[in-house]
Amino acid sequence: MNRFMQDILERPRQQKIGILAGAIVLLLLLGYFYAYAPTADQLARLTEELASAEAERDKKRAVAANLPRLQRELVEWDAKVKAAMAQLPDSKEIPELLSNLSTKAREAGLEIVLFRPRPEAFQDFYAEIPIDIVVRGGFYNALTFFDEVGRMPRPVNIDNISLKKYRDVADSVTLEISTLATTYRFLDEAERKRIADEKKAKAKS
Repeated sequence: MNRFMQDILERPRQQKIGILAGAIVLLLLLGYFYAYAPTADQLARLTEELASAEAERDKKRAVAANLPRLQRELVEWDAKVKAAMAQLPDSKEIPELLSNLSTKAREAGLEIVLFRPRPEAFQDFYAEIPIDIVVRGGFYNALTFFDEVGRMPRPVNIDNISLKKYRDVADSVTLEISTLATTYRFLDEAERKRIADEKKAKAKS
């Protein structure tokens, strides 16, 4: 080491300056690679983590700020679901509903020719129950029946109404009225699961 230093000291002034400058540059490079570079990588990583943490914090703050509103909306939607469920009968109530429907036809003065439920059509949360109905009677009797059906607490839709003259005696005209009545019921949990599984299986096939 002493010989190396002695050799440098014996060199001309310009060479000494060049060697010193090179040594300084080398020391700076070593300092960068061994000190600054790892610190820069760490700083970049910490900066990224900080940005991510701040974004997550802001998101949670926004959710927390809206929490009372979201809770109110959840309560409102829960009430709407319960109200809808109260309007649609379950499977146990369907026979009584169909019986009430035929009773209203007779009370309106109509003769029931056909009252035949079709197979249920399943949706995600409910089932449609279509019923073929054929009755005979006067025009105003039919209007009374349809009005009474519209006043029932459970929803019943009347579609595809067809009227034709069945009998004409003196001033009395008897019509034969055909229609499709559709009522609905909520599916229970097992039925909803079965429908969902069937849809998934159909989507895969």
